[in-house]
Amino acid sequence: MPSRRAPLPRIDGARESRLTSVRLVLDADHYARVVQDVLVCARVSLWIGTANVKEMMIEAPVGTSARARGRYVSVLSRLDELAGRGVELRLLHATVPSGPFRQELRRFPRLVRGGLAMRRCPRVHLKVIAVDGTMLYLGSANFTGAGLGAKGDGRRNFELGVLTDDDVLLDAVQGRYERIWSGAECGACKLRSACPKPLDRI
Repeated sequence: MPSRRAPLPRIDGARESRLTSVRLVLDADHYARVVQDVLVCARVSLWIGTANVKEMMIEAPVGTSARARGRYVSVLSRLDELAGRGVELRLLHATVPSGPFRQELRRFPRLVRGGLAMRRCPRVHLKVIAVDGTMLYLGSANFTGAGLGAKGDGRRNFELGVLTDDDVLLDAVQGRYERIWSGAECGACKLRSACPKPLDRI
């Protein structure tokens, strides 16, 4: 990744200038760089934030007969493998997941029983993927096939984002994610009365 000195906001509101590593991610690179190179390689934790959740197809794992035949599998199958290896999986989302996603999820009892922790906040519009506390995606892509999946050229969304291993950005983003996830923002939320299940009640 190229390095560039840029002013970045700090948590206390002051500003600092330092070197950081950032890679621009465009369109189909979301699948190649974010999903294949980062997301499915998680070893410790995978935190996903998205407005929409839909079924997403990815290439079958390398070395399998399905891959040799050019087949695609649900991303949930790969998340199930990660859960089996003890990776902490979180999915923070705004809308009810699509019917095909919910139907596919039922095929993976380990994910349903808590291997994939899911929490819904209608105000969530952020799109973020944090892997192992060491790699961060921030951008426009939702956790959907059109955003991150293996859709062909001319069918996927136009998306823009960045990948970085910057520890300050990781800390700030994960801190914000944790506040929403834990319900720390619920008490002051002015949409609480319309919320289907405030997170501070979980």
